[in-house]
Amino acid sequence: MRARVPAIDLVTPPLEQLGRMAKDKSIALPVDPLRAGWFKDAPRPGQPGPAVIIGHVDMSHAPAVFFRLREMQPGQAVYVDRADGSTEKFTTTAVRRVAKSDFPTQDVYAPDLRSSLRLITCGGQFDYEAHNYLDNVIVFASPA
Repeated sequence: MRARVPAIDLVTPPLEQLGRMAKDKSIALPVDPLRAGWFKDAPRPGQPGPAVIIGHVDMSHAPAVFFRLREMQPGQAVYVDRADGSTEKFTTTAVRRVAKSDFPTQDVYAPDLRSSLRLITCGGQFDYEAHNYLDNVIVFASPA
């Protein structure tokens, strides 16, 4: 599986499968900053419910796979090429920057009978002491 977003010239390499981190049960991040990952405990893109794809914004002062995600706008297309050769097309409905301390878990992961897609990366101000961004950028998309 891979994701494509023509508006920001994004074509991901094959997506990693992401599980949960053992200690805090949060979703593991992709090992390779140049690859995004699909949360394997969520629906697959095109199935009912929110499919979640996560990627890094940068690495050691260089852009990572989702560096330009913050540039996305409502109405832009997102394609997910599935392993079976089919392609799921989504349309961006919203792009939100939210504080990690106020992450909208219900909006991102709530079960739904409709197919949807979430693309998530870091954003906002970088906290040099914590070595982490303070916010997340979340792209919400619905089937086209």
